[in-house]
Amino acid sequence: MKIYKIIKNNLSQIIALIEKNLKLSIRFKFNLILSLINPLVMILMPLIIMNKLFEFNTQFGTWTKENFMVYQFLAYNIFLLMGLTDTFGAQFAQEKYWKTLQALIIAPFNRFNLLFGIFIPHIIIISIPFTIFLILTYIYYPISFITLIFIIFIYFLIALIFSGIGLILGIFIVSNENAFYVLKFSLNIVFWLSCISYPFQLFPSFIQQIINLNPLYYVFEILRLTWIEDDIVFSITSHAFHFYVLIIISTLLPCIGVYIFNIIYKKYGIVGY
Repeated sequence: MKIYKIIKNNLSQIIALIEKNLKLSIRFKFNLILSLINPLVMILMPLIIMNKLFEFNTQFGTWTKENFMVYQFLAYNIFLLMGLTDTFGAQFAQEKYWKTLQALIIAPFNRFNLLFGIFIPHIIIISIPFTIFLILTYIYYPISFITLIFIIFIYFLIALIFSGIGLILGIFIVSNENAFYVLKFSLNIVFWLSCISYPFQLFPSFIQQIINLNPLYYVFEILRLTWIEDDIVFSITSHAFHFYVLIIISTLLPCIGVYIFNIIYKKYGIVGY
């Protein structure tokens, strides 16, 4: 009975946050539309550049002129999910401006409920363009239904990673904005060095050595390789390290995000009213 009450209470908190955040997101329609268009702009230039480069070099690793569209279609959905890293900060900044954040944090509110209360509305909002590009990728490069389900599972894990990052950025925009801008700049470099839009083989060797140290590179790469290879067992056994990285950071980052949220808020509170 006690467990039932705990579950019911947590679900009530999450549902209340989902309803509120969905209404807020829909309220700012222009910003919502731009958030869905911007990823399109971000994949167009790589498509133009790579299409030209394929005239001189027929292949860059796994990628050829014939299958590179898969790379960019998958990148579009990664960019949609990446919006989670900004959504947390934007949400906390609004709550801070309205002076409602303190009441939310001081209340007996599970931090994981806070995470999912922002995570789920974002997934709902991007679900239509996300599904459209998933279908386009499937039409362009068909794969088995089992592989498709596995791809969706990988996307879910990627979304959890971005949620953990977003929660960390979010608390810093509330408690220490100077640190937030440093972290945001550093994160942009990490994303740039994760081969979201351009193949690994395109970078100079010294940059490749840095990319090899970036866990997000392995996360995004296994998504693309799983689609292209269309053989889950082969992909897992051939790229076991990629999967280890994916599972580990998708499990740890949300927990780390909650831990850092609690530590930073306890130390600095809400600064900048």
